[in-house]
Amino acid sequence: MITITSERLTPAEYVDFLRRTDLGSQYPRERFEERIPKLLGSVSVSLAARNEDGLLVGVLLGLTDFAYWLFVTDLGVDRDYERQGIGRRLMKEAHAIAGGERDVAVYLVANENAIPFYLKLGMEKSDDVMQYNHIDWTEFTVE
Repeated sequence: MITITSERLTPAEYVDFLRRTDLGSQYPRERFEERIPKLLGSVSVSLAARNEDGLLVGVLLGLTDFAYWLFVTDLGVDRDYERQGIGRRLMKEAHAIAGGERDVAVYLVANENAIPFYLKLGMEKSDDVMQYNHIDWTEFTVE
């Protein structure tokens, strides 16, 4: 049985989780170790999905104004727990926390491999999102 709770994750637990998911490839190598604690301490929505032994098997992190929008920064599921509805449950819970489907729009930047998942959730690709990105970005995988 998988339980979902709103909780702050420790950097060590989150990095361990990233090793067991494809989510770890979304971060740049630059200052990774110092930036993860900032991420975990700053998000307004922090959800953890845990198995019966307490192992972290799913995560959703997001930013919201609790009135109009929710930006999902991280959504991942342990490779051994994929296709069990955990990602869908995390999205539904985050949407409810942020203010609900009738009031809050959800935005995210999707990994190309995750697009089919988000389309199944009823999300649509958008052409109206702007970005300003001049950061150093060396791709790597959390190991």
